[in-house]
Amino acid sequence: MYFFFLSFFSYFDLEKGLEMRKWVLSGILASEETYLSHLEALLLPMKPLKAAATTSQPVLTSQQIETIFFKVPELYEIHKEFYDGLFPRVQQWSHQQRVGDLFQKLASQLGVYRAFVDNYEVAMETAEKCCQANAQFAEISEVPPLYVPVTFFFTALLYKPVDRVTRSTLVLHDLLKHTPVSHPDHPLLQDALRISQNFLSSINEEITPRRQSMTVKKGEHRQLLKDSFMVELVEGARKLRHVFLFTDLFLCAKLKKQIGGKSQQYDCKWYIPLTDLSFQMVDESEAVPNIPLVPDEELDAMKIKISQIKNDIQREKRANKGSKVIERLKKKLSEQESLLLLMSPNMAFRVHNRNGKSYTFLISSDYERAEWRENIREQQKKCDFSLTSVELQMLTNSCVKLQTVHNIPLTINKEDDESPGLYGFLNVIVHSATGFKQSSNLYCTLEVDSFGYFVNKAKTRVYRDTTEPNWNEEFEIELEGSQTLRILCYEKCYNKTKLTKEDGESTDRIMGKGQVQLDPQALQDKDWQRTVISMNGVEVKLSVKFTSREFSLKRMPSRKQTGVFGVKIAIVTKRERSKVPYIVRQCVEEIERRGMEEVGIYRVSGVATDIQALKAAFDVNNKDVSVMMSEMDVNAIAGTLKLYFRELPEPLFTDELYPNFAEGIALSDPVAKESCMLNLLLSLPEPNLVTFLFLLDHLKRVAERESVNKMSLHNLATVFGPTLLRPSEKDSKIPANPTQPITMTDSWSLEVMSQVQVLLYFLQLETIPTPDSKRQSILFSTEV
Repeated sequence: MYFFFLSFFSYFDLEKGLEMRKWVLSGILASEETYLSHLEALLLPMKPLKAAATTSQPVLTSQQIETIFFKVPELYEIHKEFYDGLFPRVQQWSHQQRVGDLFQKLASQLGVYRAFVDNYEVAMETAEKCCQANAQFAEISEVPPLYVPVTFFFTALLYKPVDRVTRSTLVLHDLLKHTPVSHPDHPLLQDALRISQNFLSSINEEITPRRQSMTVKKGEHRQLLKDSFMVELVEGARKLRHVFLFTDLFLCAKLKKQIGGKSQQYDCKWYIPLTDLSFQMVDESEAVPNIPLVPDEELDAMKIKISQIKNDIQREKRANKGSKVIERLKKKLSEQESLLLLMSPNMAFRVHNRNGKSYTFLISSDYERAEWRENIREQQKKCDFSLTSVELQMLTNSCVKLQTVHNIPLTINKEDDESPGLYGFLNVIVHSATGFKQSSNLYCTLEVDSFGYFVNKAKTRVYRDTTEPNWNEEFEIELEGSQTLRILCYEKCYNKTKLTKEDGESTDRIMGKGQVQLDPQALQDKDWQRTVISMNGVEVKLSVKFTSREFSLKRMPSRKQTGVFGVKIAIVTKRERSKVPYIVRQCVEEIERRGMEEVGIYRVSGVATDIQALKAAFDVNNKDVSVMMSEMDVNAIAGTLKLYFRELPEPLFTDELYPNFAEGIALSDPVAKESCMLNLLLSLPEPNLVTFLFLLDHLKRVAERESVNKMSLHNLATVFGPTLLRPSEKDSKIPANPTQPITMTDSWSLEVMSQVQVLLYFLQLETIPTPDSKRQSILFSTEV
């Protein structure tokens, strides 16, 4: 019986494979039909041109016609014969049907393609000259049904032969895969595959440089140097564009919507010759367009939706649900990620034409803005420009083939085995830099990618009048699916008359930039890893250490009875005979004294060594701690306060009540939500409640200066939410012993978003009604 079933399934697999042959061949038939229609359209003007060549008023000479249409008739005949031979065999299909001879013959005629490709450049130059010099030829060459210049056809035809060979090679692979070794087609298909692969290998070596260039005057080539997706600001609206930097011009295009399975096409929105492009405002009085900023709440709402959809996709995959459900979710994910990438950038990158026309892009990274400027300025030193309307159309059409960035950076476009990035905290020590040629005031900034775009995360202090700065500053950077760390080195300009004015704003000068990939395997090691980043002759020394999210905020049982860090809040307040710990009151007082207008207060990382010094001082009850604080950067004080709450053995909102807060914030009825959240809040132990209300009032006062410090209530909730609220290990959705400890699922993202929403809810309440007994306690505590 076993051998019967084995034989049955072997027969079933064989039948299925043979049936697949038919479907593969049906696909090549449809493709051949399209290719033949293109060749027919190209050949249409050849007949009237040949007829006119024998008259007294020829449109083109016989030699010009021969050059332009060289080997095109032969290509048509070869593929017509192949199509006519294959079509009836597929129509009268049986498992014994043979097609190998047709593919073998087609492969043996690839020499015609060699002759066509060798003649291509001469054919293109001749066609372009004839179009520009002869209006009649330009009119004749607009052949139905496509009505585009003949020069465009030759651009396409250069790649179509290679595409044919590539497709045939893929088809031959598939045919061999589904053709039994005993089938008569097998050796013929193997031979055809060998010939095709050898030809494709040789032709690709010659085609690769041509794919990146287009012929311009004097035999030079217009090469694509860089392309990228960007957000353009058009009359106050954000528009997604694909921009292309060529050797002589900067082109902005819009990708047309694909209808009915048609191939991608671009519309040229505008272009600027590099000889006419500048970054300087032509008219200093010209108004700089306002950038419409999207509230952080809306951006985080998008991130929440993205995390939820990713979670749903993973759940459906585990449940082995139908692909239709997953495809529908992937479509939603693509829409949300596209919207986030469209709405998140807010850094202006403006290019100006000599005629006064200006264009504004929005990007998220100063690194990218500097890279575009450098590439453009370097090319401006050696470019020349000439572009006809016909060439512009050709250039725009060729962008589909020339582009190097094919997809918007969305999760949907990533391969399944591609790294999801790192979730947790990256500690970075910026040690020093060498290679500067003259003394300057120098500082560095750090950027990491998150949700597909880069964000500025940290900034060193300015090291004055030096060629070898020694910052030795440590920063803790939160990672959200991050894969790359970037560093930019700036010269601080204090003299306003020397400021570089670009994009309508004053900027410090970028001295160098570089980046390093965050390799999950290399960062598994918990020890510090030193690296050197080279940038324009400058070398910056760094050390990095990664801590995954599940370990970074892991609460340790309280074993200390002395000091304040890592000690239960009730023990500290009882020992101090206060309602709010001394460290909290001191940090808040110093920040309110001189940090309320500090841009990014609580968000920008403080220097880790300063934070550790303050931690040690508070732990030993150093009487000079207030003097130390007055001499330190205010971001270090903010970092010390955050570290205190993070190292509490139990979070301020307690392990016991955390699940209830998470459920309460999810209630849809506002009355029920308010009742639940307030009752839960008042259920906190008194030291926790009083300390939280003290901190809450402070954070509200910080947000009142949002116009200056850029810290909204939502920003503050994002910083403090995951610190003040944290599930116990038994309640956490994060596995206690994850198989991949340094990457996280989107369950964590949803959990963090919930923590942010809880804190934001209380921040947005104007007042918190409390029973009389609690109110007296709170009033007393705030006076302490």
